[in-house]
Amino acid sequence: MSGIAILLVGAVLCFAGIGSLHVAVLASGFGLGWLLADLLSLSIGTTFLVALIGAVVAWVATTLIFKFAAFFLGIIAGAVIGAKLSRVLQPEDTNWLLSAVVIVALAVACGFIADRYRARALLWLTALGGASMVASGLGLAIGPLDFLDNPNAGAQQVFATLIWIAVAAAGWLTQRRLFPDKLRIGDDRAKR
Repeated sequence: MSGIAILLVGAVLCFAGIGSLHVAVLASGFGLGWLLADLLSLSIGTTFLVALIGAVVAWVATTLIFKFAAFFLGIIAGAVIGAKLSRVLQPEDTNWLLSAVVIVALAVACGFIADRYRARALLWLTALGGASMVASGLGLAIGPLDFLDNPNAGAQQVFATLIWIAVAAAGWLTQRRLFPDKLRIGDDRAKR
């Protein structure tokens, strides 16, 4: 059940993130809360509660400071990507300090990138962040795919990363096709 929830929220973020900043913020906040609670190995109920609180806090913070919405969405999506990257790179023994450094560094970098490049950066960040949640959700929901959530060292890490990239690419392509106006894709083609 928990895997399905994170899978659905991840799919919304991955395939429709740029369509609505409000939906992207809620989905990113939910995913960040979920992945952080999962890193701490909390119970399913507590993990779901932390994810919901993450969604609400992210949405309230972004709404209050809407001028900086792209920056905050970039920070949140970057933190989701950093949490998944920490999980993939440290499959067995999680080093909390290394995880914190990776998450914070990616969150800040993605925040500045999103603020600078707006929709184009948010397209990539929502696709990557959503894909990380989709992969974790598949791993939690389907027993034989549990390596997608918690890969062992070696081939499982490589395969989980390749699936993450493939889902992110599918999300990127889908969002480009669904929301060309938000990305001003037609404007680029008209200039040529």
